[in-house]
Amino acid sequence: MRILTIGLDDEYVKRLETELEKYFICIVDNAKDLYDATNFTDFRHYELVMVVDEGVRFSLERYVNDVKRKKSETKIIILTEDEKRQVEHFSLGVDDVIYNHCDEPDLVAARVLANMRQLFGTKVDVGKLVIDIANKKIEYDEKIVSLNGKTFDILAYLALRKQRVFSKDEIINALWEEPEYVSDNTVEVAINQIRKRLKSILGFQVIHTVRRRGYKFSY
Repeated sequence: MRILTIGLDDEYVKRLETELEKYFICIVDNAKDLYDATNFTDFRHYELVMVVDEGVRFSLERYVNDVKRKKSETKIIILTEDEKRQVEHFSLGVDDVIYNHCDEPDLVAARVLANMRQLFGTKVDVGKLVIDIANKKIEYDEKIVSLNGKTFDILAYLALRKQRVFSKDEIINALWEEPEYVSDNTVEVAINQIRKRLKSILGFQVIHTVRRRGYKFSY
């Protein structure tokens, strides 16, 4: 999962990322303000955007509308110190508002988990196949399946969103720090490695190609 934070200091973002990694395979980008954030959202895909309220409704409203127009599935959470503005923030169409967040990155991470629960988890358990996200471990019929690095991340990413189709571009954006420098061929090679390794253990494929659209996990 790729997350964009806006208006948080670098140290807080590091603490938040540490908490989030307990739940998700995630990459967190940090923008200084809403203006800087447009440079990120213009070129990268985000499943979650977290914005510190700057007190300027027009700028925030315009940015929220822009993000939702580009990708309606993107969740947006507003962080604010002004309790009275929470209703105003919800009226913008955001998904959640967190009040008094400054010293509680663990609680912010828990709210993120609550908002993303329908898409994410720490374990995929389908019949005899168990993908343990937190411990980066795969088992099938009590046998350990060895997959490491980005091959494991891609499998976990698709498995947590089973039956949804993802393009190479979406996969790269979600799982690489600098997606602009990663080629489509990198994903193809990784997918082939996953298929070869899992088929040797399972005897069948779990990642399927949807022509001209991308890949999906189907067990």
